[in-house]
Amino acid sequence: MTSIITNTAAISALATLRSINSHMETTQAHVSSGLKIANASDNASYWSIATTQRSDEKALSAVQDALGLGAAKTDTAYTGLKNTIDIITSIKAKLVTAREPGADKDKINKELVELKNQIMSTAQSSSFSGENWLYNTSSTAPGAKTMVGSFTRTASGVSIGTISYDTSNSVLIDTNNATRGALTKSVNGYTYNANGTAASTGTYFLINASSTTPATGSVVELTSATTNEQVEQMVSAVDTMLKGLTDSAANLGATNARIDLQNTFVKDLRDTITKGIGRLVDADMNEESTRLKALQTQQQLGIQALSIANSGPDSIMSLFRS
Repeated sequence: MTSIITNTAAISALATLRSINSHMETTQAHVSSGLKIANASDNASYWSIATTQRSDEKALSAVQDALGLGAAKTDTAYTGLKNTIDIITSIKAKLVTAREPGADKDKINKELVELKNQIMSTAQSSSFSGENWLYNTSSTAPGAKTMVGSFTRTASGVSIGTISYDTSNSVLIDTNNATRGALTKSVNGYTYNANGTAASTGTYFLINASSTTPATGSVVELTSATTNEQVEQMVSAVDTMLKGLTDSAANLGATNARIDLQNTFVKDLRDTITKGIGRLVDADMNEESTRLKALQTQQQLGIQALSIANSGPDSIMSLFRS
């Protein structure tokens, strides 16, 4: 039946064109944004997962920054500690030289004074972001320093992991309590008999920092009156200090290595999360561009079909022509 009131063909063509235009809008949005799921209405489940993972990725970015700060602190402390070890090695060599017959102990002591001044300068300078793990002026004893190391999401919630380092192992100089500094505290030094047994003992400390609570014993220094026995005791005490600092540097280096490993892991984890989010919500631009081209062709055909459907009633006019 042909009707001039209801154009069924035009209605059908218009519905088809509306559908094509709707798909075109969706595809154009995918192309312009690069996302196939940009809003919760696109896919509530995937959108929720992607939003949570983006939040976690930003948290991991903050963790990576914190690890960088922690690495800078440990690097600074390690650099100062390693430089101090080199200086103390020189001090030990100077003391061994002082043991030689005829050595000018007063002149050697002048060198020791300058070396100890350099240690003091190194310890004071080994500071980063207001933290110094080698030089303590606080009445509070040096303790563990924690650095943010991880961010973890579990079924029960989220948690932040930390990496700790006990600075009591690395403090060289303590101006409040000398017993807390590796170079300001008292250390026993020995002389040995030919059979390797201790013959005499002396107590020494390397740096006199005028601590509120001073160390017992004598500072490592030379005068013309210093006996060979005392020099040997000083060498023994300095060597003990050197061993302690070597252990501290090893522990600090291990902490620094762990921070580097964790930093690499967090970086890789962030990349993995970003890839995972992309698989969920990113648009396949090859597919979307192909679909857009097809929809543009369908739109042109739809417009043509609607034009033909609208021209249908015009043919009825020919029936009334004489």
